[in-house]
Amino acid sequence: MFSHIKAAIIDLDGTMIDTAPDFLVAINRMRVDFALAPLTLDVIKTMVGKGSENLIQQVLSLDFDATGVAARFDDALATYQLHYLAVNGDHSQLYPQVHEGLQAMRDLGMRLVCITNKPLAFALPLMQKKEIVHYFEQVYGGDSFAKKKPDPLPMLEACKALDLPPSQVLAIGDSSNDAIAARAAGCPVLTVPYGYNHGEAVQNIQSDGIVETLLVAAQLLPAKNSH
Repeated sequence: MFSHIKAAIIDLDGTMIDTAPDFLVAINRMRVDFALAPLTLDVIKTMVGKGSENLIQQVLSLDFDATGVAARFDDALATYQLHYLAVNGDHSQLYPQVHEGLQAMRDLGMRLVCITNKPLAFALPLMQKKEIVHYFEQVYGGDSFAKKKPDPLPMLEACKALDLPPSQVLAIGDSSNDAIAARAAGCPVLTVPYGYNHGEAVQNIQSDGIVETLLVAAQLLPAKNSH
């Protein structure tokens, strides 16, 4: 079913890089500033994936009602982002076979784009630090378009920039965000089983299959001479 694929849109957090440990440090430093108790990694993993604003909203909602959250939100977000910038990439690591998978896709002649809900100012330095940015012809962040995943807009804009119909662009991600956005855009989608997915089982995601690693995903794709 992937014989016509010419490009791939790949998610960042939970798909290529396990960034939850960075979030843990930054969030807990922010919580210290607000005299709040630290959170565990497991709790934070259920909150990752819909962008920084959503993350801070959820973190504050553990301690405050809607009015309390609203009163503290701007300060908390700004404080968190300062802490995150200071630790970005320090505690995170690539998932297995990410380099190998990306290289294999490039060797097949695939064009690669990264779409993440992480702000671009955080995504690019992280990808540079982990030495994966050079595989991608374009990186789009959560602030690159008017809407984030699970809205299809980022996927549609990426396909437009690639000058390819969505049916020829495979999306790969770890959460329902990626699958919902891809489906709505008309892109086929594969999911990896090791990411975050808001604390829900990856098997519940409506995708075209689960692949153990990006290298396994690459092995499903056609060689460039068969296009």
